[in-house]
Amino acid sequence: MVDTTETQNSISFPDIEISEELVRRFDISGPRYTSYPTADRFDYTFKEERFLPYLQERAQRDDNPPLSVYFHLPFCRSLCYFCACNKIITQDYSRSAQYVRYVHKEMELLAPHLGKDRRTVQLHLGGGTPTFMSNDELAMLMDATRSHFDFTPDAELGVEIDPRTVNEDTLSFLAGLGFNRCSFGVQDFDPAVQAAVNRIQPLEMVERAVKASRDTGYESVNADLIYGLPKQTLSSFERTIDGIIRLSPDRIALYNYAHLPARFKAQRMVKPEDLPSAETRLQIFLLSTRRLLEAGYVYIGLDHFAKPNDELNLARQDKSLHRNFQGYTTRAECDLIGFGVSAIGKVGRSYNGNVRTVNAYYEALDAGRLPVERGYDLSTDDVLRRDVIMILMCSMPLRFADINQKYGIDFEQYFASELERLRPYEEVGFMERKDGVITVTPKGRLFVRALGMVFDKYLSQPTVSTYSRLI
Repeated sequence: MVDTTETQNSISFPDIEISEELVRRFDISGPRYTSYPTADRFDYTFKEERFLPYLQERAQRDDNPPLSVYFHLPFCRSLCYFCACNKIITQDYSRSAQYVRYVHKEMELLAPHLGKDRRTVQLHLGGGTPTFMSNDELAMLMDATRSHFDFTPDAELGVEIDPRTVNEDTLSFLAGLGFNRCSFGVQDFDPAVQAAVNRIQPLEMVERAVKASRDTGYESVNADLIYGLPKQTLSSFERTIDGIIRLSPDRIALYNYAHLPARFKAQRMVKPEDLPSAETRLQIFLLSTRRLLEAGYVYIGLDHFAKPNDELNLARQDKSLHRNFQGYTTRAECDLIGFGVSAIGKVGRSYNGNVRTVNAYYEALDAGRLPVERGYDLSTDDVLRRDVIMILMCSMPLRFADINQKYGIDFEQYFASELERLRPYEEVGFMERKDGVITVTPKGRLFVRALGMVFDKYLSQPTVSTYSRLI
């Protein structure tokens, strides 16, 4: 463990040091930009009849992007108090078998509208707890998926895993189904914190799962951590960082816990007096980031770290990094097809989101309707701003000439007010602007959300959402 008393006031990147004062000054609240416009702007009059034309347009084109497929599997055996996901807490395992049948029904309804080109480069199982399902149910799901989608030989197949629900046989079985990437929900190794959030999983349990995944041949192993949880202290979370460095996953996501009990019922079980102060949260973030960098991880952006030879960092280096609803990805722009309750998709110039309850989901499918509840028709301005925001979020150079050519605009004129609002970030060295190119600097990668917010025209409009802070 490091002596934190001498290094609390900065984060050191290679040849770069970010002062705590700058972190405090620019630590604002804002969207995470897994999409633009963000999901809180989706239109609830967008139903199946507005979604189908986008599918049909894709079916008629010869130059479609590849597909990324997402399944939302909502079942969990027990409630984690920090959770903000759409989940169903049950120990009735028969419910998941019924759900798989309906997901297959959704695939049968939607897939014919995609046409013949169903080339698929990415699949992700999220939840909930995907490994709540039995091996037979997961096999049925994957058999059905392969009957409707054509996976490329190098396709990424990822699954979110609760370490409490798997053993070596489960991980081997998933690998046999084609999964080559996994993500373990770790959150925190401290027993007091685990008890406070109702998620008991000792370091040794996670260590066995990580080792088994490596022995089985998974190409990339991710671990999720959360700071800001009840009972956390600077010293307790440093022990968690010690543990995660020992496990040595390929990627680490370090999330900031957003306590929003008015929106998420599970969080009402968290005692507010147990939450660390804003000052402690900041120090945990500074310490964790510094420790991971010292351990050899590379900061990708937002809350993501990766080993230098991981595909995510290689994509950052060759400027092919991308971002979608699952976060940072190495895959180029895809049309995203989402299945299951609350799943979100993106096809062409549209977003679509499914109904949030199982009953509504089953009712729509029984009636032969796609269970679309909300969505969004993107204007040309939306697509333009999405491009700009995603380039900044991935820390790639933003070349005005490229945008001008693609959209037929004069960037400096079109975004004159936005360029003026970027000046404070330029003055502190988070970005550089020269010869019609904006470059995010290494220390600016911590604040790419703030840079993206400058180009978000919807932030001036009311929303029911409460955004998390950058740090």
